[in-house]
Amino acid sequence: MQELQSISANFPLLEQPSVGSSRNKIAHLVQAGLRELPASAAAQTSKSGIGVPTPGILSPVSKNLDEIDLKILTEIQTDGRITNVELAKRVGISPPPCLRRVRTLEEEGYIKGYRGLLDARKLGFDVTVFASVHLSSQADADLREFEAFVRAEPLVRECWMLSGEVDFILKCVAPDMSTFQDFVTHLTAAPHVRNVRTSLVLHNSKYEAAVPLEAKTKG
Repeated sequence: MQELQSISANFPLLEQPSVGSSRNKIAHLVQAGLRELPASAAAQTSKSGIGVPTPGILSPVSKNLDEIDLKILTEIQTDGRITNVELAKRVGISPPPCLRRVRTLEEEGYIKGYRGLLDARKLGFDVTVFASVHLSSQADADLREFEAFVRAEPLVRECWMLSGEVDFILKCVAPDMSTFQDFVTHLTAAPHVRNVRTSLVLHNSKYEAAVPLEAKTKG
C-alpha cells in the first residue's frame, strides 16, 4: 500500500454533501457516459470478427474480442514499438491479417493511441502529490467549469471525479515543493473551490500503465 503523508491546506472543511449535490454529480457522470456511447457502439461487426455490444448493454471485453485480438493487445501494451511482422509472429498469424486486426482495434477505440513512458524524476519532476478538492457547489455547470480549469493546468496529470465527501482528486507533479505550493494557492482560487487537502507521495509501490487483460481473460 502506498504510504502517503498528509499536508492540509488552511481552508475550512466541507460539510457532508447533500443528497441533491450527490445527485448532481451522478447526473453529470451519466450524461458524460451517454455522450460517449454512440462512438463506441457505432459498428456492430468488423473484418476481424470483433463484435461491439448493443447500446445500453455492457459486456466484458473478453466476450467482444477473440483470443488473437487479446494477444495483439497484450503484446502492444508490452511494446508499443513492435513491428507488425514481429507482432504477427508472436500471436501466430500472418502479417496482413494481423495489420487488419490492429487497424480495426484502433478504429473501434480499443487502442486509443501510442506514446512513450517517460521517467518523471529523471526529467526533474521530483514531487508527486494527490490533491483532494471539495467544491462549494455540485451543480453541473460548476463541475464542468472546474474540469475546464484543471485541463488547462500542466502540473495536473490526472483528474478524477469521486462520489462521497471529496468531489475531485488530482494527481499532480512538480519540480519542487515551492512550485507545488504556488500551484496549491492557484488551485484554491479556482472556480467554486471550497477546500483543498494534499497528500505527498513518499514512495510508489506499483505503477502499471496497462489494462489487466489477463484478469479479463480469466473471467
